[in-house]
Amino acid sequence: MTKYRGTCHCGGVQFEIEGEFEEITVCDCSICQRKNARMLKVHESGFKLLAGEELLTDYQFNTHTAHHYFCKVCGIYPFHRKRTAPDSYGINVFCLEGFDQSGIPVRNSKGSTLS
Repeated sequence: MTKYRGTCHCGGVQFEIEGEFEEITVCDCSICQRKNARMLKVHESGFKLLAGEELLTDYQFNTHTAHHYFCKVCGIYPFHRKRTAPDSYGINVFCLEGFDQSGIPVRNSKGSTLS
């Protein structure tokens, strides 16, 4: 299993993920399009929040199922609790230290509820 450490921009939110990462997803829902993040799916057992829980703010919309977390200080989106897999997190790969996304396939994910 591979382990990575991640942070928001200011470093107040710190987390760690562990798993085998076989694909990166790009979602077409309205919030993911605007934040332009690439995400890794990580089961909750492979996610650990190390610091900054008090700095996180939760944004929900539409079905109010997914929880999109942002740092209150710097505004960066490090991760979200997934709507389609509530036992997993979507991790913003750009928040991971030393993560090389080259060679990992990118899959477009249908997250939009609009046709």
